[in-house]
Amino acid sequence: MRKLFFCFLAVSALLFLLPSTSLAQEGHGRTLKARVMTPASSIEETSDLGVAAHTHLRMLVPSGGHFGRSVQPSELPPFLGLFFETPASIACVYHLVDDPLRGCDPDLTTQNPTGGGGAIALVDAFDDPTAAADLATFSAQFGLPAANFTVVFASGTQPKQDPTGGWEIEESLDIEWAHAMAPNAKIFLVEAATNRNKDLYPAIALAASIVAANGGGEVSMSFGGGEFTNETLLDVFFNTPGVVFIASAGDSPGPSYPSTSPDVISAGGTTISRDANTGRFLLESAWQDTGGGASFVEPRPSFQDSIAEIVGPARGTPDLSFDANPNTGVWVFDTNPVFGAGWFVVGGTSVSAPSLAGIINSAGRFSASSQIENHELYRHIGESHNFNDITYGNCGFNIGSFATEGWDFCTGVGSPRGLKGK
Repeated sequence: MRKLFFCFLAVSALLFLLPSTSLAQEGHGRTLKARVMTPASSIEETSDLGVAAHTHLRMLVPSGGHFGRSVQPSELPPFLGLFFETPASIACVYHLVDDPLRGCDPDLTTQNPTGGGGAIALVDAFDDPTAAADLATFSAQFGLPAANFTVVFASGTQPKQDPTGGWEIEESLDIEWAHAMAPNAKIFLVEAATNRNKDLYPAIALAASIVAANGGGEVSMSFGGGEFTNETLLDVFFNTPGVVFIASAGDSPGPSYPSTSPDVISAGGTTISRDANTGRFLLESAWQDTGGGASFVEPRPSFQDSIAEIVGPARGTPDLSFDANPNTGVWVFDTNPVFGAGWFVVGGTSVSAPSLAGIINSAGRFSASSQIENHELYRHIGESHNFNDITYGNCGFNIGSFATEGWDFCTGVGSPRGLKGK
């Protein structure tokens, strides 16, 4: 009976995955054939508007379904020659560490971030029963210290598992990359009973209280959905003193709530380009599928007055961006009942939110609110020593928004460059 159950889950997952682009990536003589897939947890139905939220997750899937297990920890990628991102390669690209190699090659770079403090809470739906073990495997692979990690059931009882497997990938992604960017912060995984707003928003409130009680820090939300008329009534959930809230901007054109809340930092997506033969970092550009745009509901907050000519009277998103293209995705380890146990290459702005939460945490400002943190970000627009100003690429409806100097609807103020100004 158990075998039949898991066969059903596997078939359901395949039926709900949407095939997208295919990729042949070459590096150090290796060639990979894969396609980008959208798990069912990231698909929003019309009836979900204002009722349920969805992951902002994309997966790069090879013919075997995932990349399998690595042989042993090495502080390098579990599979060499593919040039997907590691904690060290990301830290190198974003100048969180020095780069003596001058190329940030994932196959060679081993210097990880070393900062962090207080707490980061990752809010997700459903239960990931192997979260702690998977985080330990991820940390060992990349030479990260063991995480100070706690799982909290928001309803007081252990949630059921997501039958699609998508939320489990999301939870592993969230805790692993928050820990990677802020290895000394306490990591809390707060699991809501379901992905319905009636369960998620109480979980957000609980996560915020936990962060505040542990010295301040960030709450990361790698989920969202289309805007709805009464969304402003939920903004009150993002006002806990001493807590900064970060939400993914989405993986399709247009604004997504809760990232459009003026009390949230909206996390957009970029693409990292590398030399296919050497792995050398070449360029960071806008990710065409990133979410972003002018809110249909939320008015322009004061921290965006300096870009009023761009956003008009509306709240504009995103605020800050991070690598999110699944074709240039990050390594995640997950023991998944649908997709199998092993390494996955994951993208989407679900990568951006926890990673930026970790970077903001490591910067050490511990702002009293998201609005204060956003005022700090916007105060440094165009400063090359604080942000990588993305000036190449496009996104949005009809691919009509363009990355440009300063702030834009594709990348916000840009991506992090070091820890200053955050």
